[in-house]
Amino acid sequence: VESAEEGLGPAFNGTSCAVCHNLPSVGGSGIVAEVRAARRMPDGQIQTIDATGETVIQLFSIPTHNCQPAIPADYNVVARRLPIPLFGAGLVEAIDDATLMNLEDPLDRNRDGVSGRVSEVIDQATGERRVGRFGWKAQQATLLTFGAEAYRTEMGITNDVFPTELGLGLSPSQMTLCDPIPEPEDIPDPRTRRRGIDNFASFMRFLSPVPRGPVDDTVRAGEVAFNAVGCAACHIPTLVTGPSSNPLFNRRPLALFSDLLLHDIGTGDGIRQGVAGPDEIRTPALWGLRFRRPLLHDGSAATIEDAIARHDREAALARQGVQTLSDSGRAALLAFLRSL
Repeated sequence: VESAEEGLGPAFNGTSCAVCHNLPSVGGSGIVAEVRAARRMPDGQIQTIDATGETVIQLFSIPTHNCQPAIPADYNVVARRLPIPLFGAGLVEAIDDATLMNLEDPLDRNRDGVSGRVSEVIDQATGERRVGRFGWKAQQATLLTFGAEAYRTEMGITNDVFPTELGLGLSPSQMTLCDPIPEPEDIPDPRTRRRGIDNFASFMRFLSPVPRGPVDDTVRAGEVAFNAVGCAACHIPTLVTGPSSNPLFNRRPLALFSDLLLHDIGTGDGIRQGVAGPDEIRTPALWGLRFRRPLLHDGSAATIEDAIARHDREAALARQGVQTLSDSGRAALLAFLRSL
């Protein structure tokens, strides 16, 4: 748990990672939603509060010096994002960029109605061009940068990777009053030489995937239906990690049920982030689905059935396929999804 003396704030969403990532246990999802805001202009362009392009409006602040960011009155896009579960994140990190690039089909050349694309990002820690995979907009490629961004954005702890405070709408003088700790605030431990973000990355990297639930004939029939109606076009059942010197990550299959690509299925949050447009969202992994409620990026779907009904655009054919299933077929599909 971080404190103001350690650099918390000036604005933040939680005092620890576990405040948000706690369902069904530490490292999972949660119900504390991040809030983002922007202004959509008449020509469709997205305008942000300042030139950084950042859109997060933190929920809390250090209770002195008027440190609370606020959504400008003329901002017409307000989005909520739930925490993404981190179980199995090390395996996701170990997937080769080339594997994901081979999955993309931005021009829909195979005419299946699905046109997912990779999120190409610059890794802030190395300067390398990578394929993003972490976050609702696939905005980070590694667990180090994913954790470093969250440390700065969600807790206000600056670090070597993200050294600039985030407090949209706050003046420099307010920033100084609210958070006098010099940047970066996450400094290496004098004994281990490890930063907090190094420890976060290691913790996430070795979180095990959620094991599969019981499988019976109904579940198996539901998996057949899942593939037949087209859900697997985006929610690819299995990906394989690349070569690694660590046997835990070396060419390991993972039942992720995601292609980790950006898609427009009609549930976008209106926020532009990196190369991801306002209508695009990264395909959520379905492993561990039985422990997650509510669903979709903003928690607007209370049940699996609600989430399926919201699928449109690239996912319209799959949704229609589900609607054509018999009652027993839909029941089997739901049984399969609840086994993940």
